[in-house]
Amino acid sequence: MGTETIDTLIHARWIVPVEPAGLVHDHAAIAIRQGRIVAVLPSAAADDAYSASEVIDRRDHLLVPGFVNCHTHAPMSLMRGMADDQPLADWLRKYIWPTEQKWMSPDFVRDGSQLAIAEMLLSGTTTFNDMYFFPDVVAKAAAQAGIRACIGIIAIDKSTAWADTGDEYIAKGLALHDEYKRDPIIKVVFAPHAPYSVSNDLLKRIRKLSDQLELPVHIHLHETSTEIRDSIEQYGQRPFARLEQVGLINNLLLAVHMTQLTEDEITTAADNSVNVVHCPESNLKLASGFCPVGKLINAGINVALGTDGAASNNDLSMVGEMRTAALLAKGVSGGSSRVDAWLALQMATLNGARALGLADDVGTLDAGKWADITCIDLARINTQPVFDPVSQLVYAASRDQVSDVWVGGRQLVANGKLTRLDGNQIMEKAAAWHSRIVDETAPSVSGTPS
Repeated sequence: MGTETIDTLIHARWIVPVEPAGLVHDHAAIAIRQGRIVAVLPSAAADDAYSASEVIDRRDHLLVPGFVNCHTHAPMSLMRGMADDQPLADWLRKYIWPTEQKWMSPDFVRDGSQLAIAEMLLSGTTTFNDMYFFPDVVAKAAAQAGIRACIGIIAIDKSTAWADTGDEYIAKGLALHDEYKRDPIIKVVFAPHAPYSVSNDLLKRIRKLSDQLELPVHIHLHETSTEIRDSIEQYGQRPFARLEQVGLINNLLLAVHMTQLTEDEITTAADNSVNVVHCPESNLKLASGFCPVGKLINAGINVALGTDGAASNNDLSMVGEMRTAALLAKGVSGGSSRVDAWLALQMATLNGARALGLADDVGTLDAGKWADITCIDLARINTQPVFDPVSQLVYAASRDQVSDVWVGGRQLVANGKLTRLDGNQIMEKAAAWHSRIVDETAPSVSGTPS
């Protein structure tokens, strides 16, 4: 036994800190004290150096930083599979918006958030960035579960169950920010829904507050060609130009989707250090278009990954999102080396942390950072033999191979089981909501955006 006392020592076959790219620690261990990483070192040296209250042996496993899901609508998990294979306009207007209009409530948001959080934890996500109504309820659900979260101050030019006016959306959001401003795992950011649903005046106010508080702005942008066409008809300019005009094209912007971009827009985004959140599976399923990831990366833009909501994906697996992002980039660009496995992992971890302003604390496995760690069992038929553990994770592994998850040193998944959440109770609540929605909701053409 070593002489230095720590809380936890995790031994693994491989540890990939993500930065620098290509570095793999073989037969190594992570030492954790008070929720933070003390050291990453060879297993033999760790046993000599540290005396740990808990020693965890994962000798056939890969340790990576916890995945950062940069775009979610967590409560929409309760609408998973409701209207598959529909055109985007019909999906929204006939199914999603009417369901939200009828059922939106704190209970709906709580139960949907718990369902999403359980799924994310079991598939290795340790941080998620959310945009939805009743963000106070989402924040409480995340805090109780112990998962790290960025909760959006939703803003939209429509009256909803959460707020009636732009002033009310902002006031409630700022109160939530004040409540959590010293919380170690919950951060509040701005989340105007989209340029087509938020006025210039409200966007300008958000930009001023974002500058004052130094908070990111999380927004859907250039998701479809229809969005571009409608903006030109209504405003005489593309949505990107509108955001540039109000001062939101800057390093605090998280621009989600970005499937419709000109070369000039890419250059402007790069010059202003905009962050792009790529949601490949949702974009494919809704036939929204292709984000030009290769061009964005070549321009020096930070590209992170998000799943979008389970109503349009239909899962919240960042393991699947990495694979889809890597394969799609190759197909779109025509280059087999575009978004290699290592870059896909970086997009799912460090790049997400950078976009959310959390890179000093999470996103890599380095001494001093929070111990947000995902452990993947590679001793399975489908991931053998292992020539490169990162390639196996991205191209061969499934989310079911996530065995353990830690957030701030707390083990929230152990041997594939949730430690703080009751999975059976969560599924019972989801089944109850399904019965209510099926029995009482009929398709219509009204509602509020999600």
